[in-house]
Amino acid sequence: MLFAEETVWHFWIAVPLAVGAILAVVAIVILYLLKVSSLRYPKEQG
Repeated sequence: MLFAEETVWHFWIAVPLAVGAILAVVAIVILYLLKVSSLRYPKEQG
């Protein structure tokens, strides 16, 4: 049972990868909504 007692270090690689993936999806959704709303409601040419 040597493997069961070793520290699972690769678990911590998943934490920043998951956080980064979630932030990337949120950023893509926000940028998409900003782009769509700017096309729907264009800024007035002053």
